[in-house]
Amino acid sequence: MCGIFCQLSLSSAHSEPHTSVPEHLKRRGPDWSNDLTVTGSDLGYRCFFSAHVLHMRGLLTTQPVQDATGNVLMWNGEIFGGLAVGSEENDTAVVCRRLSFCKNPSQILTLLSAVRGPWAFVYYQKDGDFLWFGRDYFGRRSLLWNFDANMLALTLTSVAAQVSGPDCSFWQEVPAVGVYRIDLKAVAEAASVSLEVYPWARPGNELISEAIASGCRATMNQSGLILTSPVSPLNFSLPESSNKMEIPLNSHLSVEDLEELLASKEKTVEVKQLIEVLSEAVRRRVQSLPVEAQKHSPKDNASIAILFSGGIDSMILAALADRHVPAHQPIDLLNVAFRLQEPKKQKEPTKKPKKHKNNLADSKADHRVFNPFDVPDRITGRAGLDELKHLNPERRWRFVEINVTQEELQEMRVQYICHLVHPLDTVLDDSIGCAVWFAARGAGMVSEDGEQRDFTSTAKVILTGIGADEQLAGYSRHRVKFKSSGHEGLIQELALELGRISSRNLGRDDRVIGDHGKEARFPYLDEDVVSYLNSLPVWEKADLSLPRGVGEKLLLRLTAKQLGLGRSAVLPKRAMQFGSRIAKMEDSHEKASDKCTRLLTG
Repeated sequence: MCGIFCQLSLSSAHSEPHTSVPEHLKRRGPDWSNDLTVTGSDLGYRCFFSAHVLHMRGLLTTQPVQDATGNVLMWNGEIFGGLAVGSEENDTAVVCRRLSFCKNPSQILTLLSAVRGPWAFVYYQKDGDFLWFGRDYFGRRSLLWNFDANMLALTLTSVAAQVSGPDCSFWQEVPAVGVYRIDLKAVAEAASVSLEVYPWARPGNELISEAIASGCRATMNQSGLILTSPVSPLNFSLPESSNKMEIPLNSHLSVEDLEELLASKEKTVEVKQLIEVLSEAVRRRVQSLPVEAQKHSPKDNASIAILFSGGIDSMILAALADRHVPAHQPIDLLNVAFRLQEPKKQKEPTKKPKKHKNNLADSKADHRVFNPFDVPDRITGRAGLDELKHLNPERRWRFVEINVTQEELQEMRVQYICHLVHPLDTVLDDSIGCAVWFAARGAGMVSEDGEQRDFTSTAKVILTGIGADEQLAGYSRHRVKFKSSGHEGLIQELALELGRISSRNLGRDDRVIGDHGKEARFPYLDEDVVSYLNSLPVWEKADLSLPRGVGEKLLLRLTAKQLGLGRSAVLPKRAMQFGSRIAKMEDSHEKASDKCTRLLTG
């Protein structure tokens, strides 16, 4: 992974990025930094490339990479399949070598279509003077753009800066609808930027003009070339009849009810297949590490950490990671909590209450020690830890309690988080961005051998459960849609989810996690996992006629049971901002979609 920055200038004047941008890029890529400038001979353009590398695969490959013919590549991505990458090879070197053999757009698109894994890239093709850039099908890596009309400069970057006032720049996420090509000769002559778009093949993949960098013009490529979709199309079939199991519609179903459901639904084939593809997705992500990390990792250092709430998504990732992480290595479970306000003490009555036989128990209950960090996710996290210890008592499960005060939240938001969340700006973006930033930092407390000590996770790879709710009807909006429009409405809602996940979640989460020199990896968004889930009819994935905690993500709950998990399999969905209680720390009257003034720096 790396932080990449490219500025295309069409005038002799060069605009400088905000001073915090290079700093944030270096935090993303602490292992190597370098700059490179390419000038079109008598063509009137200048491309400035700056790359900052986090070494994650094989042997360290420095960036920007310039090959023998003068092509330049900056690659912020991972190859988990599709192209052969040797155990000691680096995927950047592989992509650069393969691109150097591409002589036309069709060959470049064929190469990029073959890659399985997250990526964002910028590629200068010297032959023909073209600049290519874009993001993978889901938009799992951040790429932002901005066009300065006064300076005639287009800037592409992994992370920008939130700046208020007259000097502010209007940054936008590069839409993950395909890849883009700029004819540098043509734009230099016209003194304006025009983009050719080579779209991903998927339904409703339309380029929205508002999403294009202001001052630029984009058109679909005239050849009609497209990128091949890496995933199977969504199954839109509807059930012929309800055929539901009779089960009590109470709000507290047990693990035994889930066992009965598993047997009655005859879902063992679907569950086994999901375990197979998801386990392989996790394996790819926990074993694709630098050579030295695989050969010389100290026993006390974890290579893998998981954003961990004790909910079903993170529990399944932990259970599957346990299969593939070397037995001697710990797995860090990162659990974040924001300080609760201590409840106000009730005034004691003037009259002394009568003594009862059980007054001792009452007295103990009244004097329980209040722990300001016992938020819901901390409680379910500890319960999940107990389940994992039961699943594999030999594994060193390291439960990292990350406790955040309001003072530290406010300080880190101004210093780092507001820039990383930008250009997103809602209350929801602020809450999730802050929670994920502190969790990914991994600085907290661990309790081992009866003692609690300060601890900071060294794991460079962080697994996150994003993508499970979007595909398996885990959000409350899915239940609302099902109630109003049935299976047809639910399918339509799910069809929208992965199309907007890049702009809603993934770019932000990549920027926030990457700020610690760590890499976010998303097993639920592995192409094979998505293809398998897309192939299933919706009623095999969820049954929203059943209560919360069972009906949503039903297939995943049955999978959890099959893996040997217990109570976590029937926990209802709880959003991170509520489970960590960051929402309670801020203005409780805000709506999630409101603009968040706390993200403004001035």
